[in-house]
Amino acid sequence: MQYDPLSDAFTRIFNAEQAGHYEVSVKPASKLLGQMLQIMQKSGYVGEFERIEDGRAGSFRVELIGAINRCGVIKPRHSVKRADFDKWESRYLPARDFGLLIVTTNQGIMDHYAAKKERVGGRLLAYIF
Repeated sequence: MQYDPLSDAFTRIFNAEQAGHYEVSVKPASKLLGQMLQIMQKSGYVGEFERIEDGRAGSFRVELIGAINRCGVIKPRHSVKRADFDKWESRYLPARDFGLLIVTTNQGIMDHYAAKKERVGGRLLAYIF
């Protein structure tokens, strides 16, 4: 039984990456997961991905390119002020300017670099490096 579909998706992606697979299927598909995959693709952590409709919740087929060392969901979802990103960067990422935090803000889902640039805070969703 899936309690957290987002955590399950990140675990599937990480396990497939570690096993050396070239693609992975992630279910159930959601708008949130699609936006997070777009951020990961834009940052160069995954290749192409597509949504597959199966009559139920659907799924994403994600192409892996071997760029993920570690990824995971941050629980509980901590609130972050715009000035506090450095503290959370040092907690979840191995080095400064290496990897990214995915944040949900009132302006949408973005990585922490974009949130710093736009000077907004939000809630932490996930990390990847």
